[in-house]
Amino acid sequence: MKNTVNKNNGEGWVYSKIVKDHFFHPRNFLVKDAKPGKFDAEGQVGSPQCGDVMKMWIKVDAKTNKIKKLKWQTFGCASAIAATSMFSVIVTEKGGMTVDQALKVKPQDIMARLGGLPARKVRCSVLCDKAFRQAANNYFRSTGQHQKIIVEGSKVIDKRLNITDKDIEEAVLEGARNLIDVQKKLKVGVGDPQAIPEIEQLIKFYLEKYYG
Repeated sequence: MKNTVNKNNGEGWVYSKIVKDHFFHPRNFLVKDAKPGKFDAEGQVGSPQCGDVMKMWIKVDAKTNKIKKLKWQTFGCASAIAATSMFSVIVTEKGGMTVDQALKVKPQDIMARLGGLPARKVRCSVLCDKAFRQAANNYFRSTGQHQKIIVEGSKVIDKRLNITDKDIEEAVLEGARNLIDVQKKLKVGVGDPQAIPEIEQLIKFYLEKYYG
């Protein structure tokens, strides 16, 4: 394994052989956009302006609800490419997972199969998770399974600064590990002390969700 150094701050991280293999030889990667009607649903998250964008297509067996094919495209770093490649393998191997089972695959499951990712790169494994959730929601809509649609909204935690739970989630994904770290990034709770217990609960929740 070889250290990769961030030119902006001099910090280094190590990629496993598995990560490198999936980066240089991505599985289920789609070079061109899928032709209309070839897949049952697609999802897209991010934007080119922000540097990361992910598109994902799924083909589902109508009788078993199992994912027969999952194809993807992404504009992102090595970690994002490797994580999405591995996710596509996890949900389609051994006859494929059902859509419901695939929705339960966590970022740490992907990282475990990759042999780990640097802590600052965990957010890259979340990109494919969000793209798949959107594709799954679109599949549920098209097949009339409206009760299964996952609704992801934002809740305002600090009303004075209008900071939401999603802002705190992003802070954790960017490296915040405790209340002090989050407050350095967001100033959340500084002028609204009553919000601090909920902020700490959210930090704990997102740390467990993304880092185990």
